[in-house]
Amino acid sequence: MMATTQDTVDQAKTLRSMSDHLAATGKVAARETASTHVLSVTSGKGGVGKTAVVSNVAVALAQMGRSVLIIDADLGLANIDVVFGLAPRYNLNHFFAGEQSLDTIMLEGPAGIKILPAGSGVQKFTRLDSEMKMRFLDDLDSLHGDFDVVLIDTEAGISENVTYFNAAAQDILVVTTPEPTAITDAYALMKLLSTQYHEKRFNLIVNSVRDSDEALDVYRKLTMVSSRYLDISIDFVGGIPFDRRMHESVRRQKVMVELYPGTKASSSFQSIACSICAEPNTPQPKGNLQFFWRKLMSFGNGV
Repeated sequence: MMATTQDTVDQAKTLRSMSDHLAATGKVAARETASTHVLSVTSGKGGVGKTAVVSNVAVALAQMGRSVLIIDADLGLANIDVVFGLAPRYNLNHFFAGEQSLDTIMLEGPAGIKILPAGSGVQKFTRLDSEMKMRFLDDLDSLHGDFDVVLIDTEAGISENVTYFNAAAQDILVVTTPEPTAITDAYALMKLLSTQYHEKRFNLIVNSVRDSDEALDVYRKLTMVSSRYLDISIDFVGGIPFDRRMHESVRRQKVMVELYPGTKASSSFQSIACSICAEPNTPQPKGNLQFFWRKLMSFGNGV
């Protein structure tokens, strides 16, 4: 993913122009390729705004003409449906229990995005067994070609489910904040994925920053320590400025890009969406939705 160092304030007009162009041409261009762009959005610790990134970027992508699926991969403490003000009758817990299919639990959110909601408070689904993964694999394979972008909202931390989804995605977007503990935990997550799952490429989003300089400072700190101790590359995707209206957005269960479209934070989410749209399709099978689920299964079965 291309590094973005421009201040989101100075780029607001350009981003709106890019969004208009992508909305006009995106649907046609997206259908010309058979691959689905699968991205995991992850973090070393909770409370860094990972789900806000997923929900806002998903809506921004849909506004640009992309067909988007969000998978809530926090199978124990789900909240994507809450962010959008949805009340699902069924969720992934019902699927893994063998009671419902993915089609029956899939929801439609704002701008036409689709959501596979997870459940909450059921510990047995926080670690999927082989049978559950096989059923998941079979149903998800049938969705191949239906979506341009799949965003996986992982749980925070370094649990087994987190490593499954991150190792299987085409691109990994790590969300952190300028807080020292968040930076340390983001590094720990990348270290684990690098040393145990051989991931070498990461993308960084820094949330709740004062300005672009603070975001770039976090990026420099992480690249400096990773270049010394890890054989990985980190691309800077962007910084999202702190905005008190984010709390109002959560309270009203509407995403920032819809509720406050002209703000610096919304422009930052649009910038990230533009970067995802601009990423060229790669011939490697890791970008293919069907291969994503096959690879996920191979990790789960210890292959």
